[in-house]
Amino acid sequence: MGCAGSRSYKLGEFAIDEHRPIKIVCVGAGFSGIVAAIRQIPDAEFSIYERCAGVGGTWFTNRFPGLACDIPSHCYQYTFEAKADWSSFYAPGAEIQAYLQSVVDKYQLMRYIKLQHEVVHAQYDQSSGKWLLRIRRQVDTADGGLPAYEEITDTADVFITAVGIFSKWTWPDIEGLKEFGGELIHSADFGKEHQPWQDVVKTWGDKRIGVVGVGSSAIQIVPALQPHVAHLINYVRGKTWICPPFSRSKILELLQREPDCDNFKFTEVDKEKFRDEAFCKLFRYELETDINSLNPITYADGATQKQGREFIEAGMRTRLAKKPWIADHLTPDFGVACRRLTSGPGYLEALCEDNVDFVASPIKKITRTGVETEDGIRQDLDILLCATGYDYSFQLPFPVVGRSGITIQERWAQYPSTYMSLCTDGFPNWFMALGPNSGVSSGSQLAVIEHQVDYMIEATKKLQRGRLKSIDVKPEVVRDFDEYVEHYFPKTVFSQTCRSWYKGGKERGRVVALWPGSSLHNLRALQYPRWEDFNYEPLDDTENRLHWFGDGQTHNEKTMSGDRAWYLNDDEMDYPPSTSQYSQRLQLY
Repeated sequence: MGCAGSRSYKLGEFAIDEHRPIKIVCVGAGFSGIVAAIRQIPDAEFSIYERCAGVGGTWFTNRFPGLACDIPSHCYQYTFEAKADWSSFYAPGAEIQAYLQSVVDKYQLMRYIKLQHEVVHAQYDQSSGKWLLRIRRQVDTADGGLPAYEEITDTADVFITAVGIFSKWTWPDIEGLKEFGGELIHSADFGKEHQPWQDVVKTWGDKRIGVVGVGSSAIQIVPALQPHVAHLINYVRGKTWICPPFSRSKILELLQREPDCDNFKFTEVDKEKFRDEAFCKLFRYELETDINSLNPITYADGATQKQGREFIEAGMRTRLAKKPWIADHLTPDFGVACRRLTSGPGYLEALCEDNVDFVASPIKKITRTGVETEDGIRQDLDILLCATGYDYSFQLPFPVVGRSGITIQERWAQYPSTYMSLCTDGFPNWFMALGPNSGVSSGSQLAVIEHQVDYMIEATKKLQRGRLKSIDVKPEVVRDFDEYVEHYFPKTVFSQTCRSWYKGGKERGRVVALWPGSSLHNLRALQYPRWEDFNYEPLDDTENRLHWFGDGQTHNEKTMSGDRAWYLNDDEMDYPPSTSQYSQRLQLY
C-alpha cells in the first residue's frame, strides 16, 4: 500500500518542536563572542573560551599610549545597548573595554566565559558530527609562584571562532631589531595588564623615543607621547591619508559646537543631553547615516573620490603648515581609503612640534644604540616602539582540521576563501565572526558583527529543528563568492598599490579583509539565510527528509502544558499585513 516501497521507517519519538539539545563553543570574548553569548537559543549549552584574563578582546590586550576608537564612540557600540556617557567623541580604549565589561555584567555572561583558557586544537569528527577541542588552561600554583598549565578536552556541535582580526601581533622584519640595546616595545604588548599607559611613560621625560609606523596605532601613539618625552622620532616608510576630524554640521548643531572641533571631550551638558533617550537615538542616527554614506569614495574613478582627495589633502597641508615638507612625503599618490582612513586627532599637529622629527628615509638597520636609515643618518634612542601591526593573513593561531583531515591553514595557504565570510566548505558546523572579507571600510562594523552572529544562530536553530548532524556550505557557492570578490575590488581604490592590512599587509594582491560592497550591502546579504547553499546530514540513521516531523504532535499537546492557541497571539498574527509592513516588504524586492 502507498508509494514508500519496501524502505523501512520509524517515526521519531519526539514532538515537532522538541528541539534536540545542542552544544555551542565559541573562541574569544570580544565584541563578537559577547553578543553570541547574549543571543542564545533554548536547549543550547553555550561556553566561551578566552585565552586572556579578561573580556574585551583587542580592547583588553592593548594599552598603548593614545589608544582610542578611530570612529565616533556612539557608532562603536551594540545596536541594542546604547551608552549615554562616553567621555569623548573618540572614546579611549580603557573606556571601550569597560563598556564591554558592563554589558557582560548586565547580561550575567561570566557564567558562560572561561578566562585563561586557550584553544590549541580543533578537529571535526565525521562519525559524531562534533568538533573535538583541546584547551590549554592556566591553573594557580599552591605556592603562588609562576602559573602552571594543563590541557583539557571538550566537544561542540557548533564551533564558532571569534578571535578577531587584531589578535596576533608581529615584529617588523628589520635587520638587527633584536640587537637593540635600549628598551624594545611592540604597541600590542605595551605595559602590564590594567596598568595605565600614563604610569609607564611618567619616567620618559628625558628619553629619546623612536616610533616605527604610520598606521592607526602610530597615529594615536605619536600625539599621546609627544608632551611626555624629551624627543620623539617617527619613522614612516609609507604614505597615508589623514582626514579632518569629524565635523559634520548637523552633529555640531545638535551639540552646539564650533566647526573646528577636534577630538573634543563631552561636557556634563553634552552627557545630560545624551541621557535623553530620544536625543541620544537621534545623535546616533545622524552619525550612522553619515558614515553609511561614505562608500562612494571607495570607487576609484568616481567624482566623490576626486573631491575627497582634494579636500583631505588641503586639510593635511593646512595642519602641517609649520613643516610643509612633511606633507610632501606623507601625502599619498594612491586613492583615499586604499589604506584604513583615520582622522588621527592631533597627529599632524604633533609632527609640527619642536621635539618631534619625521623621518621618511627607510630604516636600513637597527643598531645597538638606535636606528640607521638608508640616507646614512643614525639616531640614538633610549626606547624603540614598533607600531607595526598584526598578522593579517587570517591564519588562526591553532590548527582547525576539517572533514578531509586538511587544516584550514593548509586550505588557506594561498589566500582565505569563504562563503560570505561566515564559513567554508569541508568544515561543517564551523562559523566565523570577523573572518576573511568581513571588515568594512566605512559604516558600522558592530552592526555587521550582530548580523553575523544572528546568521550563526539561525543555522544552529536549523540543526536543532531539522535534527541534523551537520550543515556544510557547498563548494560551488564558496567559488561563487570567491569570484564575486575577485571582480568587485578592481573598480575600487582598495586594489591600488598601497600597503594595507586590507591586502594582508601587502602593497598589491587580493583584498582579504574587506567585504565586497558597502556595510549596508553586507547587512542585507546576511538578512535572510540561503539554506539552498548548504548540504546537510541527518542526525538519525534515516533517509526520510521529514523525520523532523517527529511523532505528529507539538510539545505543548504532548505534555498538556503551555500555550495551545499561540497562533492567535498579537506577535504571531501579521495577516493581513499593515500598510507599513507591506511597504517594508516591497522595499526588499
